Amino acid sequence: MGSIPRVSVVSGAHTLVPAAPLPKHLAHLAASDNTALVYADETCNVRVSYAELEARTNSLARAISSRARPSGANRDGDYVIAVCMQPSHSTITTLLATWKAGAAYVPMEPSFPQARISHILKDAEPALIVYDETANPSMFSGSGVPAVSYEELAHEASGLSADAVQDMEALAASRSESIAIVLYTSGSTGIPKGVRLSYSAVCNRLWWQFHTFPYSDSEVNCVWKTALTFVDSVCEIWGPLLHGRTLLILSRETTRDPQKLVNVLADNQIQRLVLVPTLLRSILMYLTLKPSERPLQNLKLWVCSGETLSKDLAAQFFKTFGNHNGFKLANFYGSTEVMGDVTYYVLESASQVDIHPTIPIGVPLDNSAVYLLDEEMNPARESEPGEVWVSGRNLAAGYVGGQGADKFVDNPHAAHPDFGRLYRTGDFGVLEKGVILYAGRTDSQIKIRGHRVDLQEVDRAVAGVDGVDKCVVLCYGLDRGNPEILAFVTIKPEARIAAQHIEAALKNSLTSYMIPQVIEVESIPLLVNGKVDRQALLKMYENTNNNDDSEIPLDIDYSSIPASDLRAATVLFETVGEVLGRSARAAISARAGFYELGGNSLNSIYTITRLRDKGYYIDISDFLGAANLGEVLSHMSTSPHSEGDDSELFTAEPLADEHKQQVIEMIVSSFYNKAELEQFLKHEIDTNDYAVLISDTWPALINANLSVVLKNPSGSPVAVALNFDARDEPDVESEETGGLMKIMLFLEFVESSVRDSMLPRGKGTILHSFMMATAESLTPRENVAAIRALENATMNVAKERGFLGVFTTNTSPLTQQLGTDVLGYQTLLDYQINQYVDPNGDRIFGKAPDDMRAVVCWKPLE
Repeated sequence: MGSIPRVSVVSGAHTLVPAAPLPKHLAHLAASDNTALVYADETCNVRVSYAELEARTNSLARAISSRARPSGANRDGDYVIAVCMQPSHSTITTLLATWKAGAAYVPMEPSFPQARISHILKDAEPALIVYDETANPSMFSGSGVPAVSYEELAHEASGLSADAVQDMEALAASRSESIAIVLYTSGSTGIPKGVRLSYSAVCNRLWWQFHTFPYSDSEVNCVWKTALTFVDSVCEIWGPLLHGRTLLILSRETTRDPQKLVNVLADNQIQRLVLVPTLLRSILMYLTLKPSERPLQNLKLWVCSGETLSKDLAAQFFKTFGNHNGFKLANFYGSTEVMGDVTYYVLESASQVDIHPTIPIGVPLDNSAVYLLDEEMNPARESEPGEVWVSGRNLAAGYVGGQGADKFVDNPHAAHPDFGRLYRTGDFGVLEKGVILYAGRTDSQIKIRGHRVDLQEVDRAVAGVDGVDKCVVLCYGLDRGNPEILAFVTIKPEARIAAQHIEAALKNSLTSYMIPQVIEVESIPLLVNGKVDRQALLKMYENTNNNDDSEIPLDIDYSSIPASDLRAATVLFETVGEVLGRSARAAISARAGFYELGGNSLNSIYTITRLRDKGYYIDISDFLGAANLGEVLSHMSTSPHSEGDDSELFTAEPLADEHKQQVIEMIVSSFYNKAELEQFLKHEIDTNDYAVLISDTWPALINANLSVVLKNPSGSPVAVALNFDARDEPDVESEETGGLMKIMLFLEFVESSVRDSMLPRGKGTILHSFMMATAESLTPRENVAAIRALENATMNVAKERGFLGVFTTNTSPLTQQLGTDVLGYQTLLDYQINQYVDPNGDRIFGKAPDDMRAVVCWKPLE
């Protein structure tokens, strides 16, 4: 008999959790003289004991109750207090007092724009606003919600009893299912929605943490560093306080400066830290600057969440801290709607990094379950992708006002009341060897070898080919890291076309990396409800192609290869097969051209890099300029050699006024038409915006005399690098709020933390290469050669002017690959752009895939 196929439903352990309002759990510390809170800034250095915290919050709770609107419950029946304060001891006092007053807290950043403040106040309907001196009270006027400063509220509280607050004094009686916190998250729509988190959800998350990662006897100090508006702050604050530890409240400035942060963590012997992978990368980079020093030997537990944890970063972690030394790197997965985290995976040595294709998001927390479901809400089989749905005690009570009803639904698979509701995450996952691997978002945007592709656009193009009756476009292999676009088509009876004819026709409407492999089928399989059975199509493709990633998927023809070249040809052809996968258009042979096979500039760099890893070297220009793989083979060598000379292609000269119009045209061509970031804001950008930007900065560019133009042999400008002294850049003054200025603000956001904390100080030290563009007329070979020639010319300028290095940010996969693997740049920050929240509180790149990055780089000069 065959074995019963395992379905993708994974549950955490069933445990008892003492779910109750958190003030009741803190009551046993009410008389303790141990230090609860430590906060220091330029004006104060404060320590608050647990006994003092108890007394202050009791009296402050009474003041809050008396200040709040008597009929202040919102439409959900919750009493909510809006807290608009910067992190300090007063902030935590206010939060705990809010709970004791029988209300939930909804945090707002004082730096929030007016529109976001107004939306939260209108939506959450708080009974009171408490703000500190960093907030502007005029932002609350007109909301109809009473507001009071913390200073005034504390003054009122000083005359009130510090005894325990009784239920009759509170706005409402607090129970385990009462709402404790409301956190606003933009979600996929971009409209902030308030997530209602109950005490029971908070307790389930915390008690799992307590027994999975217990506090050691020597763990005296912990840190709160995450913004109050993010769910990770909940566990950072209340976990340590519930266990009587001292909570160090870190300023935003400390968190943003790796040196300051490392010093604080070391000085206070911090043993655990929650952080996004971006910050982990910055800390590891800082530690490598002084390898002889080992300041964080006490910090044994590192928890990554909020972004994808890459295998490279995990490997770097163990390279820094060593194997089997007690250091743990945990990967947490979740969202605000599931109390921040719902699955976890722990790495304790470098040997675990390569067990799976990606770092797993792991297994569910206690009293939680993860379901990987198909479109019919049936569990997917193990190793098949399914949409991630979550159930259990970690779930939020829903959104404020009952919004997003499609996100929280009844669970058709529930076997216990605790699992009666499901939350839809919008992610795909795959169950492999008992753990869950993240497999991307459920929307139609994917990345194919570094390029963003909208499958709906491909679908429209295929459907538009004469003779195509029906089509379904799918992505295969997303979970394996080598995705392919497949188009399943049925042909009209009167049409006489084949799959290769359709692919040829698509070359007129789609760029090469978007052209799918067309598969002709007799009919499109449907589910019982009439929807397309996508899994059946993918399974059919898999069975037909005997999918095994360990084998080269296409025929390889060695017939014309001399025996003396066979070994090198084997490496070359198999490497091309690995890079292109099933997207290759024909058999791989000496006669086949790389671009004809489906290659492009980006995966050419991947190919060259992989060849180098296997002991074979070829210059980029030779690879890109080769007419076919046979010519590539003739240029390959087993000996490292210097980069080819592209001087015959271009001449470099300083930027001059005569180049202005051509520079603008190249900037528009490179950025408006092709740049990654611009594609998300194209509806807000006009091509004239670039002319305005260049015109505004042109006098400063000419005066700085640091920029470079490349000319082709006929004397026409074909590439430009715009450079400034990073410590002497002009401010771009504009009242425009369009897409281009939003991109400029984003670039300043990612660059400033690196520039201001990790690079040399003073003018004349950092050359900032802030814009690089090439002419649209260049061939792929010429384009890569021009980028390299621009980099060399910029390096020469930097050396001549005495700069210590060149600083730049790359958002294009091609320039990222070139910068790292060819040009020798160091990565200082690898930022996941869909995590960015702009000053208006909008996630302007929220639809970007997780692997779309902004890489901030530095190349020191010898």
